[in-house]
Amino acid sequence: MNDPHALPAVAPLFNGGQPSYETGALRLALGLASDKPFNLGALLSDRLCVQGHGDRLALVWENHSGLRKDFTFDDLRRYSDVWAATLADLGIVAGDRVCLFLDRVPDLYFAFLGILKLGAVAQPLFSQFMADALEVRLADADTRAVITTARHVEKVRSARVRLPGLSWVILTDVKPGAAPVLGKGETAINAETAPPRAFTPLAANDDTPSLLHYTSGTTGRPKGAQHVHGSVLSQFATTRHVLDLRPEDVYWCTADPGWVTGTSYGIIGPWAVGATQAVFEAGFSAPRWYEFIARHRVTVFYTAPTAIRMLMKAPPPAAEQLVSLRHMCSVGEPLNPAAVLWAERVMGRPFYDTYWQTETGAIMIANVPGLPIKPGSMGKPVPGIEAAILDAQTHQPVTKPGAPGLLAFRPPWPSMFRGYFKAEQTYQSKFVGAYYLTGDRGSVDSDGYYWFVGRDDDVINTAGHLVGPFEVESALLRHPAVAESAAVSKPDPTFGEVVKSFIVLRPGYAGSDELRLDIMNFVRKHLSPLAMPHAIDFVDKLPKTRSGKILRRMLRAQEWGEPVGDLSSLDD
Repeated sequence: MNDPHALPAVAPLFNGGQPSYETGALRLALGLASDKPFNLGALLSDRLCVQGHGDRLALVWENHSGLRKDFTFDDLRRYSDVWAATLADLGIVAGDRVCLFLDRVPDLYFAFLGILKLGAVAQPLFSQFMADALEVRLADADTRAVITTARHVEKVRSARVRLPGLSWVILTDVKPGAAPVLGKGETAINAETAPPRAFTPLAANDDTPSLLHYTSGTTGRPKGAQHVHGSVLSQFATTRHVLDLRPEDVYWCTADPGWVTGTSYGIIGPWAVGATQAVFEAGFSAPRWYEFIARHRVTVFYTAPTAIRMLMKAPPPAAEQLVSLRHMCSVGEPLNPAAVLWAERVMGRPFYDTYWQTETGAIMIANVPGLPIKPGSMGKPVPGIEAAILDAQTHQPVTKPGAPGLLAFRPPWPSMFRGYFKAEQTYQSKFVGAYYLTGDRGSVDSDGYYWFVGRDDDVINTAGHLVGPFEVESALLRHPAVAESAAVSKPDPTFGEVVKSFIVLRPGYAGSDELRLDIMNFVRKHLSPLAMPHAIDFVDKLPKTRSGKILRRMLRAQEWGEPVGDLSSLDD
């Protein structure tokens, strides 16, 4: 059904495709005055109510057992107010980091909006992190409160012992009338049954901190990318222009909000547009995914290449299961041409690949409706974004079509991250001259299409999730049998790439299948299933430079069948 109050099309909101967003036009489309403050949490909920859309369906939530709950935009407004007021009662103030350590339950979305309304900083973390990985990120962020459930609270309690600044642990899955066993500094809330609370959102500006998303690097601790309330301008524009999402759509983004796709396009983008989004709190199952699309008449689908490859392995869907779908996009890692062609043949439409990062906050390069797809290409820069391929030595743009180089973007844009938390030097190192360096390598052809070549560092992209080798290696070194370790990516037909570890054992230990399995499970328990090595080689020594730095690129090249490059610094 067409909405008489539908928002204007996005294309005219850009300055003729020039490298700057027409922020005034975007603000106007969102109902924001150009010179007045706003609050992102209120924009995604209260604004729709003020515009007369409070009874429009905002969230259709379903879990693995088939339980379904529907929430309107007025529900979002009321429940997020409860969260904002409750956090304020606990002493949480603007700027404090509040961690969302939750599965995709409804309270994740209500609390997310409530944190923003308060002016605090939402810190979403992947709920499958184990205590060690959780602790590192909470300690780095000086997190004041963690919102979680009984399923994950023991991991939080384990980490909290060494986190004196963590004031509150808040449980969300409290049944009415139940009296949970709570420790010191713990409380419980059920926003759906709590009395309504009136709350006046913080008046924020474009640069007011909103989210802290953690991304992994090659060395050191994970880095917290700081985002701001004004990022919604980019996310709104690209949701309309790239995902082609409209208020009358039912949208499904399969990304977990513990990762940036799950917030930028699993919360902010669709609700900025005013669309209904469907959330399926269950693991992958091709038959159940197809049934979910059919049952909720999903019209726009955003998922990852890993999931697409898993769908390709499964029996094809029935034609009637996909009649509602009109647009499908991919995110998280390069989409191989076979997946594009398979989707056209089996699903009746192609997947449109998109490229962006935690740091960019929004889609930067994409295949968009109306643009012919070159299977395997990332597409072209979205209007308002200037991309370039830079020479690795001079950092000047490469002019020869097809020549590989460093993929870069010219700042600023509204959703660009504003820093790495407590790591200003690392943040500044991402900018050279007039460009932001993505850390990826790519090329651009004579038609202006961009192609992904590879990463310029050692970060492992497994199933679209970034895993830092340093973090895996640190976990490995805690195992009593491990003396030295190196973690690199290994090609995998389903996940694109997985973690492989090379391990030097301590004296008294011998490599065996039993020890290999024990080490794998050790990492799984301390970090997450994604970080677990899928393969382990026991070696006598690791390749190192004369200064003692492990040559991961040499190990990775061997796994991928690539040239190892200059080894003049290799220690004999």
